[in-house]
Amino acid sequence: MSGKGIEETSGELTKHEQLLHYIKELPVGTRISVRQIAKERDVSEGTAYRALKEAEQLGYVNTKERIGTVRVDRKRRNQPEQLTFAEVLEIVQGELLGGRDGLDKTLHKFVIGAMELGEMMGYIDAGSLLIVGNRANAQRLALEQGAGVLVTGGFGASEEVRSYANERELPILSCKYDTFTVASMINRAMYDRLIKRKIMTIADLIEPQAKTGALKQTATVAEFLKASEEAGYSRFPITDDWNRVVGIVTSKDVVSSPGTQSLDKLMTRRPMTVTMATPIASAAHRMVSEGIDLLPVVDRQRKLIGVVSRAEVLRAMQFASNNQHQGETFDALIWGGFSERRDEENRLVFTGLATPQMIGPFGTVSEGVLTMLMQQAAARAANDLHRRDHVLQNMTTYFLRTVPIEASLSILPSIIEVSRRHLMMEVTVLQDGDVMARALLTAQTIDAS
Repeated sequence: MSGKGIEETSGELTKHEQLLHYIKELPVGTRISVRQIAKERDVSEGTAYRALKEAEQLGYVNTKERIGTVRVDRKRRNQPEQLTFAEVLEIVQGELLGGRDGLDKTLHKFVIGAMELGEMMGYIDAGSLLIVGNRANAQRLALEQGAGVLVTGGFGASEEVRSYANERELPILSCKYDTFTVASMINRAMYDRLIKRKIMTIADLIEPQAKTGALKQTATVAEFLKASEEAGYSRFPITDDWNRVVGIVTSKDVVSSPGTQSLDKLMTRRPMTVTMATPIASAAHRMVSEGIDLLPVVDRQRKLIGVVSRAEVLRAMQFASNNQHQGETFDALIWGGFSERRDEENRLVFTGLATPQMIGPFGTVSEGVLTMLMQQAAARAANDLHRRDHVLQNMTTYFLRTVPIEASLSILPSIIEVSRRHLMMEVTVLQDGDVMARALLTAQTIDAS
């Protein structure tokens, strides 16, 4: 395409926005570079670089080591995303022996090649990764089955196997670590990815390049009232000529102002914004605490990407809460040893043992672990009372006695005061009837109404 096309795309779009549109329309799998974009679209390399970096942030392209930047299919973050062979190569700090064109392929499992070849056949399939030592026959067998190969112990591969890997476009990697260490490193990376994927962010709510409701600084009160009536919003971001968010205007700001009054005289400057990477919980907390119904979503240059409403954010939080599987986080591992019951007064009581993983430097349960346990108990008691989400505002803790290893603990949350928007609770940790720690917490209720 010639550079002339960039001027004909839309008279209202900036060059940056036109470049983003151009990148988005490229076929999935297309390799692109800053120099290529600059040449084809007749723009400076600096302009091309900025557009490519934002496209990467928005999920339209992905830059992989040894491959370059590739147009990818933008997937929602709540869909499974598997490790690529290129990422495995980076994790194990290895060397690529062959099959470079297959680095961007994903793997769904790994197989440790500590068995006879006949037994391996039942485990190796397309999309898997065989972790094996200096066994040329096993390496070739994996490639024949459509699997990648990771050679451990610093060993390599024969020229024949390397050529076959290139032919099949399946990567064969090598690293200096032993098989057990490599398997642990990859397993840890998979767990970390599972945990991160379950943290919902604004990127899960908003579709980049969707039409956003915004007004220019030069817009009038009359235009605001018209947009408010059409969209049903009482709050709009205000942008400058470069689509950067410079203010927010609400229905309260325009009260008693004439219809011809420009919004730049009425707007609130330096408004609160979020990015695509902002966690949903953080956005919800800001909106509830500040009484905000609409938040602008911006990129690194504060250019408007879209908006999210309070209702959207809180619905997403409710969905995340109902479908929460935290994975192997420290909090989940420690809290997993506690069971829930109700006492004779129908109050929640949580019981469990002080395990070695909870111990601090002095051989007793650490203050951080006790604090986390009291927070978890409070959160579950609050949810049992309201069936709503809460955000912790402050917590005062008292550590009265040290808790020894293998102590049997009971944690009792008790509601002190509850209102529509706030909750106050006391949590007590007991061992054999003795109070070991106590906390006073206040939390804010997150409610869509």
